[in-house]
Amino acid sequence: MSRLNYQTAQFLTSAPTLAQCPPDDGAEVAFAGRSNAGKSSAINALTQQKALARTSKTPGRTQLINFFTVGGDDACRLVDLPGYGFAKVPEKVKLEWQRHLAAYLQERHSLRGLILVMDVRHPLTEFDEMMLGWADDKNMAVHILLTKADKLKRGAAMSALQQVRNQLREWEDLVSVQLFSALKREGLDEARTRLDNWLVS
Repeated sequence: MSRLNYQTAQFLTSAPTLAQCPPDDGAEVAFAGRSNAGKSSAINALTQQKALARTSKTPGRTQLINFFTVGGDDACRLVDLPGYGFAKVPEKVKLEWQRHLAAYLQERHSLRGLILVMDVRHPLTEFDEMMLGWADDKNMAVHILLTKADKLKRGAAMSALQQVRNQLREWEDLVSVQLFSALKREGLDEARTRLDNWLVS
């Protein structure tokens, strides 16, 4: 299987709703996670670009569905979904985000898999479980990145990984989990291999 060159990733477009997303063909993988889980940093690390996905000290800045092409091909895409959780926005806006997220995950035919980003110190929040529920409804494969693994000692990080695996045993046919650190560049190859499996037919 050929390995995609994720360094070639380029911004394609942003869409506030499912209806305004690019044509629903080809293959894409979506990244989801709480606003402070390190989703943008993970995308930037995987593509070896400093500012492909916008990172911010103010969580919740990603309020649009952002599409990036890989390999110069519009039919092969990474998708940055709106962050959720700590954003200081009205409840009505949060519910709107939730509605668009659900519509995208349940109705997008080109979606091959979901990368769910969780802070290794605070995994499986209510939001994470909601995302897993949506994925389960659609029989969608999910790969979890336990980010900020550098914040824990190795033993504690491995313990957290095992704990999450144990909690997700009922979903083990659909869900895989790994440790990840954008800062230390840990887990990049494993995550890229997962992306390749979904994006390269």
